[in-house]
Order: sequence, then structure tokens, then C-alpha cells
Amino acid sequence: MRRRSPRSEREPTIALINIVFLMLIFFLVAGTVAAPLDRDLRLVNTTDLARSAPADALVLHADGRMIHQGTEIASVADYLATLTDDQRARVRIVPDRNLPAATLVTQGRALRAGGAERVVIVTERGLE
Repeated sequence: MRRRSPRSEREPTIALINIVFLMLIFFLVAGTVAAPLDRDLRLVNTTDLARSAPADALVLHADGRMIHQGTEIASVADYLATLTDDQRARVRIVPDRNLPAATLVTQGRALRAGGAERVVIVTERGLE
């Protein structure tokens, strides 16, 4: 009776890894994630646009002042009193970049407690 050598009992995992790796390389080279843009296309540049808050948003300044449609608001309750039931379904906040996070969370909780169903924070998004 012949004994098998330990070498022949090994699983061919190296060969399997090589095949998977070659398939990965093939699909990376052959496939495209997105169609390329035309070379003549120039995208719109929005860096020079004037920044303004949405008309129905509550603006929170870094010093804690609240402004709605150009007028200063004394409290969250005063702001909510100016809104209709439909507008209370989705209340927008535009916070200053330097507003402390604790203040933002406090005002958001006050809006929810006052009857706002959903509080949305409006932020700036830039592609640079």
C-alpha cells in the first residue's frame, strides 16, 4: 500500500485565488463605472452665486440670534406661531457655520417640542 504525500492532499486554493484575481483585473479593465463626459462639455460654475437661505427657513446666527424672512425672532415659539400646519410638517433651519452644536440641538429639540414634525438642517455642499 502506497502512502500519499502531504503535498497532494492540499487544496488548490492558490489556483482559485489566482483565477479570482485575474477575473477582477479583467472586469476592472473591461468595464466602465460611468460613461465619460464629452470633452467639449463645460460644467456650470456656482462659486460666484449669491448665497441666500430658503424663504421659509429659520436662520440661526453664531451669537444665537434667530431670523425669519429678514425679521428677528425672539423665540422658537414665536417662529412656530407664524407657520401654518402644512409648514410645520417640515421646518428648515439654516445654521451659521460657527454656531455651537449644543445650541443647534437645543433649538431643534425646541422646534420638535413646539409642534414641528420634521426638522431639516440646510447646509452648504461644495464640489472642489
